[in-house]
Amino acid sequence: MGLSDTFQALADPTRREILRMLAAGELSAGEIADRFSIARPSVSHHLAVLRAAGLVTDERRGQHIVYSLDATVFQEALAWAVALVRRGEET
Repeated sequence: MGLSDTFQALADPTRREILRMLAAGELSAGEIADRFSIARPSVSHHLAVLRAAGLVTDERRGQHIVYSLDATVFQEALAWAVALVRRGEET
């Protein structure tokens, strides 16, 4: 996935909130859904977008799917932003 997928995923406030929650530690899909007042299928959609963008990973544990933050894509986006700022400072 590319940076455009990352930024598209980050554009939604619900997805940003899910990432904030996962920054504190892994959570099951049900635990994430319980923290929102939207339908569970909507939360599942948001999780799928985050997973497709490479921002989260998922692992099946028995009956549950547990999500974790994947910082690799964040590091790539941060490196891009730093390079952009440095180019701007050189002009």
